[in-house]
Amino acid sequence: MRPAIAGREPAAAAARGGEALPAPEASATPHPIYSLMPTPPPAGFADLEPTPDARREPPVLRTSADTYVVQPGDTLGSIAGKYGLSAATILRANGLTNPDVLPVWMALTIPAPVPQSSGPADKLLPDSELVFSPGAAFFDVQAEVVARGGYLAGYAEEVEGQNLSGAEIVELVARRHSVNPRLLLAVLEYQSGWLRASNPSASTRDYPMGFAILRREGLYSQLALAADLLNTGYYLWRAGWGGPFVTPDSAAIPPGEGLNAGTVGVQYLFARLYTSGDWRSVVSRDGFYALWTELYGNPFRRGIEPLLSAGLIQPELRLPFEDGTAWSFTGGPHGAWDSGAAWGALDFAPPGDALGCVLSDAWVTASADGLVLRAGQGELILDLDGDGYEQTGWVLLYMHVEERGRVEPGTFVHAGDRLGHPSCEGGYSNGTHVHIARKYNGEWIAADGPMPFVLDGWRSKGAGVEYDGTLERHGVILEACDCRNDGNQIAR
Repeated sequence: MRPAIAGREPAAAAARGGEALPAPEASATPHPIYSLMPTPPPAGFADLEPTPDARREPPVLRTSADTYVVQPGDTLGSIAGKYGLSAATILRANGLTNPDVLPVWMALTIPAPVPQSSGPADKLLPDSELVFSPGAAFFDVQAEVVARGGYLAGYAEEVEGQNLSGAEIVELVARRHSVNPRLLLAVLEYQSGWLRASNPSASTRDYPMGFAILRREGLYSQLALAADLLNTGYYLWRAGWGGPFVTPDSAAIPPGEGLNAGTVGVQYLFARLYTSGDWRSVVSRDGFYALWTELYGNPFRRGIEPLLSAGLIQPELRLPFEDGTAWSFTGGPHGAWDSGAAWGALDFAPPGDALGCVLSDAWVTASADGLVLRAGQGELILDLDGDGYEQTGWVLLYMHVEERGRVEPGTFVHAGDRLGHPSCEGGYSNGTHVHIARKYNGEWIAADGPMPFVLDGWRSKGAGVEYDGTLERHGVILEACDCRNDGNQIAR
């Protein structure tokens, strides 16, 4: 649960969005989070849209089909991502019906995308309404779901051995992916009506987000897929991607002029769900945006810009293990949570010769002073500004931290303090290690972007392929390897 702010009681809930902003006492010094909250403009004020990004040139498109031979470790999703196509397009082109069965060495036909004119230039959301930003700090998902009174309010599902309500699933996906829960609810309502309709169409019950994929039934899997696609579009745009969006009918649509990352994230998601003609309607001001304003009002009136302030620098961070121990640098820049999340994470494996998911008595340690906000399911969140909100300021995510000996939530730790043992707990892992990633104001920070991950002076650099990369310091270069060798050993 989110820690309370001492000396403040919640004000009345806002008319839209289930929000209750804690009202600071007149004599108290306002909590720092208030400086990040948007000031609503007067009624009738013009839309406060983000500053347009510079025009981008989309890449030259292939004009003929290609052939790809499936390699060990490939998935349909990874192949589709490599070619900028939807998985459904590749399935259809090869007469396949099961996306989970992909024989190694199979030769796949990769159709050429069909060029089209640019997409709408309508801005749909500010960046702060896509990420789990300060603007979501006081959004009460449970209150919102109950108030809307739809099918979601009575929904429950088992997720990783726990029975969770619909609201709890939305909260879980929002936290893990660092995606704004208000956006997840709006997309869910647009796709299935689950937020407001008490008896939505039976066709939505297994696939409420519209991803008709075998073994991805249920709200959690569907929301997680949507969140990862929202992140993929958002962080690709942040990294300079110029499109195109590729729809299930193989249409290649260049982005419109002057879009912002939040809008691109939404357009990217819907490009995986709608054919080209329908997509243009969905991402116009008369489509998803109209539903959003019906639910939550003008999104740009709650925008927080910029999420990453000019001159922002990473605080000093230590390597996440104890002095005098040599760990293996096993993973270069990769998804902070799923592959769409900014390639913001690095991986380190503890000392020892054993392979796979083995018990380790080595310790994962705090890379900086901070407050432990959450710890469970292998995940640990360290809030560096100590305000009790992971939507604000610098936050570190540690994954695969074993329950045995793990520090409790609410504990304030100092740099170098023990947090727990590395393991395979939480998420996907084929070997004992720790995964560490950064975010600021809810936005994942790319490990090899303009603000590279720096740990004890070791600077991260990507190689253009997920998990590949190096750490460099004083002329010494370590190369990431899912192994233990002389070239990837690192110590404090």
